Amino acid sequence: MFALLAELARPNAFGTDAPTLAATIVLLVSVFLLLIRAIKGPTAYDRILAMNVIGTKAVLIVCLIGFVTQRPDFIDIALVYGILNFLSTIAILKFVRHKRLG
Repeated sequence: MFALLAELARPNAFGTDAPTLAATIVLLVSVFLLLIRAIKGPTAYDRILAMNVIGTKAVLIVCLIGFVTQRPDFIDIALVYGILNFLSTIAILKFVRHKRLG
């Protein structure tokens, strides 16, 4: 059993280990499902929530890229993108509710 776990943890052809690859695949599948929700989604709030979660998952994907490439400066980029995602979601929600930003 330990030999199987060691084989799974060994870097593969993608240059990363199995858990990182699995996390990337799960994130990409969830982004695809959220994109469907953003397109179909019965109300505007469902669409906004789906786009907000897609932005959050993009932050996680950028962090994973930084982990795989061993570049910690990607975390700074992910943090800035997360702040922009939060602020844009608040602005969009305010615009939808009040029909103006001011």
